[in-house]
Amino acid sequence: MDTIISLFALLIGLLIRLAIPIVLTALLIVLLHKLDARWQAEAQLPLPASQNIECWKVKGCRPEQRRNCVAAKSNLPCWQTYRLPNGYLREECLACNVFTEAPLPALTTEPRRI
Repeated sequence: MDTIISLFALLIGLLIRLAIPIVLTALLIVLLHKLDARWQAEAQLPLPASQNIECWKVKGCRPEQRRNCVAAKSNLPCWQTYRLPNGYLREECLACNVFTEAPLPALTTEPRRI
């Protein structure tokens, strides 16, 4: 009888010590995978038309300047195309009317799912 109780206690100990953390880790992996898939789907969505500001119209650039401009050929806002290698914005972009008057991205909320 003592051996059965000892064996049962050992199995319960292994369950608590190993199985529960493994199950919780697997559950966390599944949740993070779903979150990553959602973020990737959001990244594939096109930008709203209000966020594609044509800065050369605001600044009054000449056609030859526009042909050589990287921002005119990109779908991103001009301050995104001229970011520095470390990710910072250029000083001239921070003071530019195109950047300061750009509409803020709309925040969308979804109902919580449990």
